[in-house]
Amino acid sequence: MTIKRLLLILLTLVAICFYSLALFNSWQEPQIQSSLELYQTNILLQAQEWHPENTTPENLETAKTAFLGKQPLETAAKQYEQVRKSATNNLEKITKQLAKLPTVSVDTLGTQNTQRQELQKSRNQLQKLIAQLDLRLGVIQSAKGNTDVALQIWTDLTKTPDVNPDFAETALVLAGISSDPPRILPNAQQLIESNLTGWFRFTSLTKLYRLQQRQVDLSNLLVQAQENAEGAIFKLGIVTTLPLLTGVIGVVLLIVLLIQRIFQGKNSLWAKNEGLSWLTPWDGEVTLQVFIFGFFFAGQIIIGQFVMPLLLTILPITRPVNIQTQAFLLLFSYLLVASGALTVLYLSIKSFLPLTSGWFRLRFKEKWFLWGLGGYCVALPIVVLVSLVNQQLWQGQGGSNPLLQLVLDSQNSVALVVFFCTAGIAAPLFEEFLFRGFLLPSLTRYLPVWGAITVSSLVFAVAHLSLSEILPLMSLGMVLGFIYTRSRNLLAPILLHSLWNSGTLMSLFILGSSGK
Repeated sequence: MTIKRLLLILLTLVAICFYSLALFNSWQEPQIQSSLELYQTNILLQAQEWHPENTTPENLETAKTAFLGKQPLETAAKQYEQVRKSATNNLEKITKQLAKLPTVSVDTLGTQNTQRQELQKSRNQLQKLIAQLDLRLGVIQSAKGNTDVALQIWTDLTKTPDVNPDFAETALVLAGISSDPPRILPNAQQLIESNLTGWFRFTSLTKLYRLQQRQVDLSNLLVQAQENAEGAIFKLGIVTTLPLLTGVIGVVLLIVLLIQRIFQGKNSLWAKNEGLSWLTPWDGEVTLQVFIFGFFFAGQIIIGQFVMPLLLTILPITRPVNIQTQAFLLLFSYLLVASGALTVLYLSIKSFLPLTSGWFRLRFKEKWFLWGLGGYCVALPIVVLVSLVNQQLWQGQGGSNPLLQLVLDSQNSVALVVFFCTAGIAAPLFEEFLFRGFLLPSLTRYLPVWGAITVSSLVFAVAHLSLSEILPLMSLGMVLGFIYTRSRNLLAPILLHSLWNSGTLMSLFILGSSGK
């Protein structure tokens, strides 16, 4: 056995341990889906304040019911209660885990101490989240007319151990202006503006201004609320209507493809290139070394664990790192990882060049655009359906791509452009070249095409290091693989991947703006 092969075996075992541990650790992390649902709920609440001129009350209510549902407040309350329940359950699990860890700090317990720090960090984040949810739940219940329920929620919040003092004082402010008779604390407006956003801030300030008889400020607030409501209607149209229409088109396309497959058989689009494998001149060892030496060792270990931390210490970056700097660092690190993997790929297959014409095909004159666009429409309902099932399986746990949360929290235009360059351009080019252009065809040496699509999709999903995203990303990968094997043009899955990531970024940015 050569040294190279022995090293490959050892690094493969290390990679298996690394990805297994990363996936296991992600199990304790919350999914971003809960945050997305709350942000969308916030947009719904803002939109319910929409009162356009020259519209009769009957027509207005009909339009709002069709767009927002019959009981938006009831829907919002259920959504917030569901997220709070999930957060409370996770907090209890983390508290129990902390109780089982030793408290003595010695060298032999370094791993336990690191785990304790991570758990304490997660516990603090959950405690903050629950307090924020309680503040907002009280506002929703008060708006529904359940004042007693709201007062109880705020009172319980003030008595919660380790609660943020600002949240406790805000709860006292909200309880005061909702009580009978009302009580107005001196710093009421400042606390409301600091700790509540969107519709929750508007509702609370409206009540405060009315109690203080500040008519001018109230009028200005109502005007601003109307503008925000109009913006919310527009946002809802983008984040709900457009995906809905795209999904409907996708379902229709999928049905047409299936019917065509049944009646036309091998002459249908579904069956195009169905059983046609690639002529793969290298064996599985070469395929494995590209991913172990290139994607894992060069990308995850050398660049991720050594190069980037070293650069962070050398570069004159102010602390804490702002969102623009994070965006540029993310793009730079991704380009380094891609460069390392592609370099190893080139060196691994250099001796087999030139390849046959079916490899890494990029043909602009073919119908790649229709394949990519149609694939995006078909992928949307499939991945959404899988994600809904996945949500029930993981109950809000399992982690998410950290980039998603960065985009959701960022409202910086420069950062958004850089994020788009990373997720909308760099990622589709690199990942499709590696997973669909190289891995999938390489696997057809040992597997049928459908088997190669499945295995390459699984590897693609696992590489994202989030346990809860494996099923949705695998389903997306299978559509990407299907589109590539049928079109035999890498431009098609690159377009589909770019549309998917760009649409996700746009939705995150729009949803994030609702919480400001």
